[in-house]
Amino acid sequence: MTDLGLRVDVDTLRGTRDGVPRLLEILDRHRVRATFFFSVGPDNMGRHLWRLLRPSFLIKMLRTHATSLYGWDIVLRGTLWPGPQIGARAAAPIRATAAAGHEIGFHAWDHEAWQRRVERLAPAEIRAIFARGIDSLAAIIGRMPTAAAAPGWRCTNTVLLEKEAFPFAYGSDCRGSAVFVPVAGGQRLSQPQIPVTLPTYDELVGRQGVTDDSYNQRLLAMVRPGELNVLTVHAEVEGGAKSDLFDRFLQEAAARDVCLRPLGELLPRGAAAPLGAIGPELIAGRDGWVAVQRQIAVAAE
Repeated sequence: MTDLGLRVDVDTLRGTRDGVPRLLEILDRHRVRATFFFSVGPDNMGRHLWRLLRPSFLIKMLRTHATSLYGWDIVLRGTLWPGPQIGARAAAPIRATAAAGHEIGFHAWDHEAWQRRVERLAPAEIRAIFARGIDSLAAIIGRMPTAAAAPGWRCTNTVLLEKEAFPFAYGSDCRGSAVFVPVAGGQRLSQPQIPVTLPTYDELVGRQGVTDDSYNQRLLAMVRPGELNVLTVHAEVEGGAKSDLFDRFLQEAAARDVCLRPLGELLPRGAAAPLGAIGPELIAGRDGWVAVQRQIAVAAE
């Protein structure tokens, strides 16, 4: 049996209100538990439209047929007026996710703003964003979230250092290949990282001949026995227009003896994870930089 960590990112109001209940139904039918990372502040995702000025983002939007994939309400949300507060408008699906036994993590206060300016945020601003978002999410589910995952894998050493003030069991803030303990600012940090190892739907489809018909097979072919395997799905995609495709993915994974688990179950037991670091890189199929796992040659004291 091969373990596959399943992470669900919930970025928008519609993803929370409509996509999460659909995913809960699908996951329950397959007896799968996952880690859900929730955004709880304003839904301003439509402000990403300014990125159309960048050819790489425009190509991605066209390649994935973004308006049919996400819907016009997500594509335009927050462009003409402030976006609605997700936690205030859709607390019930978040509570239902926790009640169903899924692991709950914090994703974002304002997903779009974080992606746009995280590298320019001062340490105090980062800590205030975490405090505001975590307090909101904790008030909804009645306890602290277990972990945190940076929106769009936009994470810096400053973010990792500021996260140390919060009692997360782990972070999932980068792309990589193995669980590691991050070193930032010359410090060995307390929260291990569980990086995402597999591409998302919008990174893979439409490239190298991958279509919906071949997507599940291509993705499962990337799962490596005996290694860390982590997949991110989105409530707006796999809980929306691609819910049937995701349902079939779970069927095909079970047929291949692939066991999907919450990310927290992938933490090593008894043995210390190796040290590592993060740094910004470009990856295929994604517009802009993401934090990527890097090896370090010397252990930090």
